Amino acid sequence: MLLSILFIPFIAAIILLFIKDDKRANATAIGFSAIILGVALYIVFTKTATFDIAWLPQLNSRFLLQADGLAKILILLTAISFPAILIATANNQPKQKHIFLSLLMFTQTGLMGVFLAGDALLFYFFWELALIPVYFLCSIWGGEKRIAITFKFFIYTFVGSLFMLIGIILLYSNTTDHSFLIESFKHATLTSSQQMTAFILFFIAFAIKMPIFPLHTWQPDAYEQSPTAVTMVLSAVMVKMGLYGILRWLLPLFPIAAKTASVFIVDLSVIGVLYASFIAIRQDDIKRLIAYSSIAHIGLMSAALFTQNEIGTQGVLAQLFSHGINVLGLWIVADVIEQQTGTRSMKDLGGLAKKQPTLAILLIGFAFANIALPLTNAFVGEFLMFNSLFQFNPWVAAAAGVSIILAAIYTLNMVQKVAYGVVSEKINRMQSPNKNAQAVLIVLLVVVFFTGVYPQPLFNLTADTLQNLFVK
Repeated sequence: MLLSILFIPFIAAIILLFIKDDKRANATAIGFSAIILGVALYIVFTKTATFDIAWLPQLNSRFLLQADGLAKILILLTAISFPAILIATANNQPKQKHIFLSLLMFTQTGLMGVFLAGDALLFYFFWELALIPVYFLCSIWGGEKRIAITFKFFIYTFVGSLFMLIGIILLYSNTTDHSFLIESFKHATLTSSQQMTAFILFFIAFAIKMPIFPLHTWQPDAYEQSPTAVTMVLSAVMVKMGLYGILRWLLPLFPIAAKTASVFIVDLSVIGVLYASFIAIRQDDIKRLIAYSSIAHIGLMSAALFTQNEIGTQGVLAQLFSHGINVLGLWIVADVIEQQTGTRSMKDLGGLAKKQPTLAILLIGFAFANIALPLTNAFVGEFLMFNSLFQFNPWVAAAAGVSIILAAIYTLNMVQKVAYGVVSEKINRMQSPNKNAQAVLIVLLVVVFFTGVYPQPLFNLTADTLQNLFVK
């Protein structure tokens, strides 16, 4: 089953290259993504699974796939996100749509591989595989500034990947069995300076991918210029690669270096949270507002992780899933508005509640989740993360807590400008509701409130990850 969750999207990507009819391509992509979701659910509800065969015997690298709780929660998020994105954006008409959809499925293949790989070389292979189709998706189907922005995105991610590859080689050369397996890396004989060097190399790669301040500058531009379906993948799933890397590789492999750097990284992350929140308040473009909001939420997760506290890590594990669902809902609403009005500028919008009340209600639901209102899924994770920050340093927790107020300001300001007031000329042009998108949004909102009221399934799913990180 682990192998099939990689090969099904890969096969789908190949098939889609030959289906030039848009409707058939849509149906094919959605059908395959539904199958992948079924396989993901099977993996999630079974015991920890492993697939292991020889891959590059000359380098002693193995094709090792492992599905523990950490991998399962991100596999589940990825498997939910893709059919949701494909259904919600089915009416969008990019040129050569079959190639567009094919590249999306290639991206899903890479993402699934990243979350399952138990071998560092295999992890690096899928890390790059997930990025390559995104580069083409952005550069071919992006906005007017797509070439410059995509080049910036490529440089950032390429440099990060290069640092990580150097770190992998450094660890590999210090393993007793010259293996790329994560278990071999855990027992590598490193001096304190070597451990700190490797930590920095890996951390830069993961920090760029999340991204956290000050390595975030590629993200708002990339989100703004990318096709909205690609932005959804980047924001809901791909940024989780960085957080996953910290949980899977950084903290277990370099505990001493992580402890040494924790104060600096927590402070840096909180600065990023506040910076992104203040910038979000100034935004008029819905896409850029959501982008800066995402930077703030990811920064909070980064800060909580480096408190190296069990409560905070539990909050991050829950928030990995919750943030993906919430930001996906916001992007879908933004896409529906943009497709029907031709604008993302909030000053040109207003009166959505009068024109399309159901869509406005759904927007408000996801806005409440974005500010972590009690009974929503984000409240659970943020409560645990702030608890962890308070134990780490009350003053840092107080500074980070300001972001709660700032999030309410920019999120509710967006709701007020888009949903209420006089019906603007552009909102008045909106046609009949996008029923596909609304159906997806309703399902996602049910997930928001269900996991907000009853988060125990998320805690149960990731219990083994907490045990491996904190129980020695």
